[in-house]
Amino acid sequence: MPSDDPARPAPLVEPAASLPPERLRRAQRQLPLPGFGETAQARLHAARVLVIGAGGLGSASVPYLAGAGVGTIGIVDDDEVELSNLHRQIAHGTADLGRPKTASLADAVNRLDPGARVEQHRIRLDSSNALELFERYDLVIDGSDNFATRYLANDAAELTGRPLVWGAILQYHGQLGVAWHRYGPGYRDLFPSPPPPDDVMDCGTGGVLPGLCGTIGSLLATEALKLITGLGESLIGRVLLYDALAASFRELPYRRDSQASPVSELVDYERFCDGADPLPAAVSAEVLASELATGNPPRLLDVRTPSEHAARRIVGSTAAPLDQLESENAALGIATGPGPVTVYCERDPRSIRAARLLAERGVEVRYLRGGVTALAAVAPQLLEGHDV
Repeated sequence: MPSDDPARPAPLVEPAASLPPERLRRAQRQLPLPGFGETAQARLHAARVLVIGAGGLGSASVPYLAGAGVGTIGIVDDDEVELSNLHRQIAHGTADLGRPKTASLADAVNRLDPGARVEQHRIRLDSSNALELFERYDLVIDGSDNFATRYLANDAAELTGRPLVWGAILQYHGQLGVAWHRYGPGYRDLFPSPPPPDDVMDCGTGGVLPGLCGTIGSLLATEALKLITGLGESLIGRVLLYDALAASFRELPYRRDSQASPVSELVDYERFCDGADPLPAAVSAEVLASELATGNPPRLLDVRTPSEHAARRIVGSTAAPLDQLESENAALGIATGPGPVTVYCERDPRSIRAARLLAERGVEVRYLRGGVTALAAVAPQLLEGHDV
């Protein structure tokens, strides 16, 4: 029966029957570790680990998994490498700009260890594919950058019985924990409900210190290695909080929420994280691309930061950063004219906030579902900027 006792679970993975000599030579600096030895190495060799996200946390954790000798690493991400990624997503390089992040990260692993097996899943993780994907792996690391994916990962891990090592970073702070329903509380016990959409800040608006990705990413890999081999005490029932400016760690213990309803199915996590208010009207990337090809294109409003707008934007769009929209009415002059204004950001959160704000001010508005990232996938010729 599940309990709140974070006692050390048994090793997650049975050891491989044998290890090739080359595998042992690669591991000769970790084999002498107390309690490690060839048995732990054989467990790593047999392990299958899925990593959600090939960005800051994924590009830091995946190389350590490969270097340690994890036999199979799955990477799920639908994004491409952009110039603004490179200050923190160090597994990617300038030559990788425009490439799928899954392919770029797989190449980084191959340079480190050609014998490591990498399975690329260039998809957006959602309720339709998460359970099937999780079932194929022993353990999941969630290095995603949004609450919808974090709740999805937690619920899918609970339904499939998989241990989930999760982490989050923003600005100068990071946190990580382990959710394994068999042994203790999960992400929903710590965060029963997502924050209001208007309170959510991402790296595009708040920024992130580059080294923070390496700190939290390497800790994610370490927790995964401990669970696979059965070494040490895992972070089940504890959250580790890191403050880079203070150079300090602290620990937050937590328990199961006895009033929480059990997870019984996967839901629409975008809607779940959007709160009680209904979503604004939306337009798909495919429909917008068709509209932009006509002689009467819709008016476009880019609510990202000026630097993001300069790097990559939809042709003909006007820049009106979200923080300006939230602080003044002057930007409403661009909203005059027939038909709805189409607002967009990198993906969705900022454009949803902007659409709601403009609707409250009497503007007919809709948002581009999936943002400029979605449009780039179906109609890259409609983009301009110094990174295009």
